[in-house]
Amino acid sequence: MNDAVADTLREALGDAGVLLVLTGAGVSAESGVPTFRGPEGYWTIGSRNYHPQELATQAAFRRMPRDVWHWYLFRRAVCRAAQPNAAHVALAEAAERLGTRLVLVTQNVDGLHLRAGSPIASTLQIHGNIDYLRCADACTTHLVPLAEDFIVPDRSTPFGDDIFESLRCPRCGAHGRPHVLWFDEYYDEPLYRAESAMMAAHDAAALVVIGTAGATNLPRQIAALVARRGRPIVDINTEGNPFADLAEASGGHAVRETAASYLPRLMSALASTSVAAPRWPPPNTTS
Repeated sequence: MNDAVADTLREALGDAGVLLVLTGAGVSAESGVPTFRGPEGYWTIGSRNYHPQELATQAAFRRMPRDVWHWYLFRRAVCRAAQPNAAHVALAEAAERLGTRLVLVTQNVDGLHLRAGSPIASTLQIHGNIDYLRCADACTTHLVPLAEDFIVPDRSTPFGDDIFESLRCPRCGAHGRPHVLWFDEYYDEPLYRAESAMMAAHDAAALVVIGTAGATNLPRQIAALVARRGRPIVDINTEGNPFADLAEASGGHAVRETAASYLPRLMSALASTSVAAPRWPPPNTTS
């Protein structure tokens, strides 16, 4: 355990503001969830192999909704088979101790943070959650939980008509779609808590980034805002990435360890940090 990292965070939390934590695919990879852009993400339809960035779009869903759902329900089976690891548990336990002074922003759609016990009110799932669907015609932003058995256990399993036809909006009857942010879509507040995430960055005493390379826009904006405000950033990743540069420039730290190994030790070292009055959500804001 690098005491300097814990000392930096303790000092930062002596001021007003939240401990903001940003997690990416590296955290869930340690639970056996393949990274989205890795070789496990490819999918064969007919004689063609599709890259995830070709399937995870509104355009692909409009052309072949059944095939896109088939792929997502296979991915959901992988996520449901995975279990929260020590990093997920450490963050959930830290949320119990720090209360509303800890805000978790996650790019992961697998729901493992919630399954580990992180509170949903302060867990901002900025890319959605694969366990839900919503109306493809956007008649409402209401999310519908998927039944436990709505999975495709392996790539060769046929996708039955009964399942596909049941994936509909209960309000208007249109096809439902996975509640995930696609590559040809934009972050927003009602569905993806984008404004809340930036608000947390405005309110952050410190930022801890875990297991993400910063390939998407909102996480980069969050880190850049925290750095501009002069607040320390800690980057926990096995590889170098843009957040590491921001961490060093902010007076923070770049830690080259796995999340499941390092995060329980870091959160344990912060266990004695005094908890100020509740900070999240700020008053008179969207929670």
